[in-house]
Amino acid sequence: MKSLLDIKDYRLQFAGHETFTLRYGWLKKVFDAVLKAKESRVADPSTIFTDSRSIADFGVGKNMVQSMRHWAISTAIIDDSTLSATPLGRIMFAPRGDPYLEHPGSLWLLHWHLAALPGRATTWHWAFNEFNEPTFDRDLLVSRLMTRIDLLREAGRMKESRLKETTVRRDVECFVRTYLTKSSTGKGLHEENLESPLSELALIQPMGVGGGFQFRRGPKPTLPNEVFLYGLVRFWAELYKTRREFSVESLTHEPGSPGRVFLLDEESVAERLAEMSDLTSGAVHWDESTGLRQVYVNDPSAIEPLDHIRKLYEATLHARAA
Repeated sequence: MKSLLDIKDYRLQFAGHETFTLRYGWLKKVFDAVLKAKESRVADPSTIFTDSRSIADFGVGKNMVQSMRHWAISTAIIDDSTLSATPLGRIMFAPRGDPYLEHPGSLWLLHWHLAALPGRATTWHWAFNEFNEPTFDRDLLVSRLMTRIDLLREAGRMKESRLKETTVRRDVECFVRTYLTKSSTGKGLHEENLESPLSELALIQPMGVGGGFQFRRGPKPTLPNEVFLYGLVRFWAELYKTRREFSVESLTHEPGSPGRVFLLDEESVAERLAEMSDLTSGAVHWDESTGLRQVYVNDPSAIEPLDHIRKLYEATLHARAA
């Protein structure tokens, strides 16, 4: 299994969130600000996050505005280079989408973009795709991540001569708080301790006494098949363009795969794959007739997963109206 951290196409970053986790309402505020700037034909979109009047519109401090920008880019709601809304952002935050992140599928989509590929949230990718300890604490995460960073530096993948451990420790702390609920932290209701919306996914659970944690691997009842398909197609088209089949084992354990990112076990992945043929009208084909449980597709790039996300939101709207 290849490590995606070693691929030079992916930029690695261990900061940018200013120690703030993603918060409810932030992505919509950024999305709205980006659309407003486009409608007003703002020449330099970056002023949305630097101009004093623009910062005042967000209603938070300067550092928090930079954190909002970081999370909006990291979750693929706005584009890093143009600071414009992405296709995913336009679907999710449209009036007929899920602008207030009420659908669990939206949270899984945001999580996918944080963890599937290396990038602005490199710690998130590493933790879900390369860190294999069943239980852990913050110190173990920091220690193992620093070792991995040293290897990346030796291979010429890190520009920094020495990434400080304090920076990595802040990143790890932010990572853990992204997925822990407020009750899990043992902290009060101060504003800075408000949980991230991704805590609803309950992907990290406390072990009780001692400050330890574990990843919650297994079936994910709140994960829609449409989002699983989104991850499957993105993984396939991004990393394995010429492959036409995958085994259950690969889609469970390969870095960047739906099994790794969504913390699914092999049986859960197999059950999801068996449902992909109906969902895609046969474009994705599941076969276990030979005893080898595999999924096939002629051209993964021909499947548009965002169409399925749009239909997911439309079905939810119809259900609520019924």
